[in-house]
Amino acid sequence: MPLRDGLDPTDSNRAYKIQDINTRFWQANGRCIIGRKVGLTAKVVQQQLGVDQPDFGVLFDDMQVADGGTLDPARTLQPKAEAEIAFVLGADLLHPETTSSMVAEAIATVHAAIEVVDSRIADWKITFADTVADNGSSAFFVLADLGKPLPGLDLEGATMTMLVNGNVASTGSGAAALGNPINAAAWLASTLAQRGAHLKRGDILLAGALGPMVTLNPGDEVRAIVTGIGECSFKFGGGA
Repeated sequence: MPLRDGLDPTDSNRAYKIQDINTRFWQANGRCIIGRKVGLTAKVVQQQLGVDQPDFGVLFDDMQVADGGTLDPARTLQPKAEAEIAFVLGADLLHPETTSSMVAEAIATVHAAIEVVDSRIADWKITFADTVADNGSSAFFVLADLGKPLPGLDLEGATMTMLVNGNVASTGSGAAALGNPINAAAWLASTLAQRGAHLKRGDILLAGALGPMVTLNPGDEVRAIVTGIGECSFKFGGGA
């Protein structure tokens, strides 16, 4: 249920406490954290959801869908897909004032990615506190099998095209993620460190949507292409 009746829509502190409680619950039930996601980095997505600041959530091992794999629609409620740039870290990021250059030095590989976001709240009528408490509205993600080293890549200028059933459904660029996905990663590393948590070597980091979210329907085939970086895809259930 929405938190708007019991929690101020902008109360990030208590909303993250709820997220932490849920995270500990899932860990106690056997789920393993393999990374984090930054959300609400793109102005267009903030406008879609009526919020004005980034947030973050946890990536569990059972949230990952294989590149080219299939996601069962029965595991979702009202899913939407967004294309992103992702990082796999080759070193820990522990400093509460992590800089973009520190992030760049810690990145092992850069990948195209798709995040499937979802909400337990009807019609996505959520506040900032709602999405934070609900793990940043994160449900599943696809990481391109092929990653590239960061040197020489233009993350800010990379263009994104997301195709659904072969048709262009969303476009954007790396600059949508707080100006550069590395900036989003630095914001996340700093924010986590200030809260006593950290990004670790081997973590997967989804750095934020590069364009508008797209509603998913059973049978959809989704493909994200990020120029200079790569592409990934998945199928949302079987065909008709």
